[in-house]
Amino acid sequence: METFETIYEQNFSRVYAFLFRLCRNENLAEELTQETFFQAFRSFYRFRGESELFTWLASIAKHTFFAYLRKNRRQLECINLELVTDALCEDEENGPEETVQKKMTAETVRSLIRNIPEKYRDVVMLRLYAELPFSQVAAALKISENSAKVIFHRAKKMLTEELKHEHYL
Repeated sequence: METFETIYEQNFSRVYAFLFRLCRNENLAEELTQETFFQAFRSFYRFRGESELFTWLASIAKHTFFAYLRKNRRQLECINLELVTDALCEDEENGPEETVQKKMTAETVRSLIRNIPEKYRDVVMLRLYAELPFSQVAAALKISENSAKVIFHRAKKMLTEELKHEHYL
């Protein structure tokens, strides 16, 4: 059995990177990473090994991030959804107009992602930000791998339709 210190050392950079992608703020990512490991330490006795350790840590990190957002609603602007925007939009060389359009789209996606049902939001966050394969997303959320794929597809479709409605696509 590994010590928690070893687990911390082996997973710190990956958890930090996941949280940094969510908030794009080094200090906040560091703080949330520390809180994630604190929460993991407190509940480590409940980890049964049904998923990979990083998947479990990413789930705690995601919940820690959303708890932070609930407490600091005015700081919601720190969410960076460029990965979601990139997943929804074609990748092109951008001129100034395209860059502005992409930023406006990212702002719209930020707003939309906050308003989709939690099960969709969770799958999108774990898939795109933690870069987890569907099998690990499924394990983290205690759903089947096929369900994770379907939910991700539906979330992407919802976001795409809304972006079309807003004339961003």
